[in-house]
Amino acid sequence: MISVWDVVASVLPIYLLLVAGAVLRWTKVLRRENDDGVMRVVYTIMLPAFMLDKILGSEVLRSGSVVMSSLVAGFCLILAGAAIGMAVGRLIGFERGTGLRTFGLASGFQNFGFTAVPVVEIMWSTGALAVLFVHNIGCELAMWSVGVLIMSGERGILWRRILNGPVIAVLCGLLLVATGWDIHITGSFRTGLSMIGAGAIPLAVLIIGCSTVDLVMAERPTAKVIFGSTLVRLMLVPMLFLAAAKYLPIIPELRQVLVIQAAMPAAVTPIMLARMYGGRPAIAAQVVVFTTGLSLISLPWIILLGCRWIGLNPLLP
Repeated sequence: MISVWDVVASVLPIYLLLVAGAVLRWTKVLRRENDDGVMRVVYTIMLPAFMLDKILGSEVLRSGSVVMSSLVAGFCLILAGAAIGMAVGRLIGFERGTGLRTFGLASGFQNFGFTAVPVVEIMWSTGALAVLFVHNIGCELAMWSVGVLIMSGERGILWRRILNGPVIAVLCGLLLVATGWDIHITGSFRTGLSMIGAGAIPLAVLIIGCSTVDLVMAERPTAKVIFGSTLVRLMLVPMLFLAAAKYLPIIPELRQVLVIQAAMPAAVTPIMLARMYGGRPAIAAQVVVFTTGLSLISLPWIILLGCRWIGLNPLLP
């Protein structure tokens, strides 16, 4: 039976990268003006290559039902988390116009991208990683459709935001896997694809560590946000995800993905949504900073308890 130290050893490299990014920003080795250029290369070139490389040859994604269940799980569970965030936001005193929508989305939306990917890859397998990428399309769809509607109070949806590089890479990969053409993508091209994508996650996590320092220096968390975000992001939503992982009729790889998703801190995207659609970016920033910091402690325990309750056996370092 795994212990909490086994889980800590597995996820420690990710948090060391976050800390390294924070130190590099604090010492001004990596400056803020470099972030946009680096992340543009990661998001438009390196990450799509990484995702496509992991999807090609994935036997688990040859099933249409697996693909659909992963998409639906990503879409529905992230919105269920936002609903919990809105409910708790009302209970602790937030109202519409004073940060309710921002708090609901920020505390309810989990980090399903750069932080989740390395944890899934380390603790599980390439099969679970491929399922995560499909699951994340559902999350992206929910975030840029329903999430935008909630934050803005309008009816327009920026579909071009959904059709980004990672989503296109996953869709192309699924098409190749479904048709069986993926088995022909080998040799130098596949090697080059793997080499381009290899540094995507470490570089992105490093920059996230840098950005966290910027957020800490910009906004000091308030007691209401600390209490509310802890209750939503690190207690109630994990219970929802773990229950879904245990009781839904899904494949083991998706159960593995949902256990990791349960333990994730808040996503950064609601900060962007708040800035774009008249929300309260300061509230979203506080939620991200505090839940990310506290996840250093909570993440191993949530994963450990989830694995024991559901009966999953992660790969150990």
